[in-house]
Amino acid sequence: MLFREFGFEAAHWLPHVPAGHKCARMHGHSYRFVVYVRGEIGERSGWVMDFSEMRKIVDPVVEELDHRCLNEVKGLENPTAERITKWLWERIRPGLPGMYRIELRETAKCGCVYEGE
Repeated sequence: MLFREFGFEAAHWLPHVPAGHKCARMHGHSYRFVVYVRGEIGERSGWVMDFSEMRKIVDPVVEELDHRCLNEVKGLENPTAERITKWLWERIRPGLPGMYRIELRETAKCGCVYEGE
């Protein structure tokens, strides 16, 4: 198993929270997420996958979110941590079939883990 961390900066608000909730206001996060991959260690290469190959798959997805208002991204109209994590999974997994887990952090203390359905 191996992992690599990625990140993006983005703003959002949560449209369905109770009146007066602080997350109803526009605010931003320095999101960090970790992609976990499993697979066989290559006999010749000695690795499960080249980290640069992982970046080629994940970086274009990160670009869709970086320095954006997440509420304006298709599929993230209600951008909770849970929905962002699942959104990332749905875009990364087709190119990275060995991925089995994503951990997203909105802050140093809060986040979400997704391992598929």
